[in-house]
Amino acid sequence: MIKSFAHKALENFFLAGSKGDIPPGHAKKLARQLSILNVAASVQDMDRPGWRLRQISTGQGSVWVKDNWHLTFRFEGEDAEAVDYQDSHRE
Repeated sequence: MIKSFAHKALENFFLAGSKGDIPPGHAKKLARQLSILNVAASVQDMDRPGWRLRQISTGQGSVWVKDNWHLTFRFEGEDAEAVDYQDSHRE
């Protein structure tokens, strides 16, 4: 279950469907990814075709959304925390 977000607009998108700060071409895939992340219990549960899962470190991972954008997360036990939405070219 998703317990916390590091990205406020992503949290609003997940909880209320607010797409204000989400690029329109990302919304559908991002919604699927968040839905799967919400029931996932480990980084490996996010390994889906076309998502390009990367395990960053133990309990931390990222999946590709579109262009340079990634959904990042870490697991504490079976809960996802610090869920973020990042442009990899701005890091």
